Amino acid sequence: MVTIIPGYVYSLFAALIVGTIIVSSCTLSMVNIKNQADNQQLTNIDEYVATQSLTLITQTTQDNQNTTQFLNLPSQVGNQEYWICLTSLTNDSSGVWVASGFGATVNLNQPQICIPANVVVSGSFVSDWGRAFLQCCYVNQTVTLTLNCE
Repeated sequence: MVTIIPGYVYSLFAALIVGTIIVSSCTLSMVNIKNQADNQQLTNIDEYVATQSLTLITQTTQDNQNTTQFLNLPSQVGNQEYWICLTSLTNDSSGVWVASGFGATVNLNQPQICIPANVVVSGSFVSDWGRAFLQCCYVNQTVTLTLNCE
């Protein structure tokens, strides 16, 4: 009878280990799915900002014209603050870029969405700063697009 009890203990211990592995695998899968969803939502925000920027650029046609467009952006993506920045690459004259990322610090690692326009851009927006808006100015044959917050 003494030999039967260690068998039960080993079986319970093995079941505990297998259960821990299954729970850990499910948790890791859920975290991965959540991160993919957050990155997809951030990409959708980039596309929205790029579309609104291009629309604003095409509407601003007259000299000394100044146009403002408020952006309907969420305050957080997946319970995280995020940033958006308009930037141009010095070695690429084909357009400007909308870059984004998570956190409060703007870090231009890799541009994400191209705006095919020959404009001067500036500005960044962090989701906790307030409401974002785009401002487009057309002065002396130069279009300037700025991303600001209210």
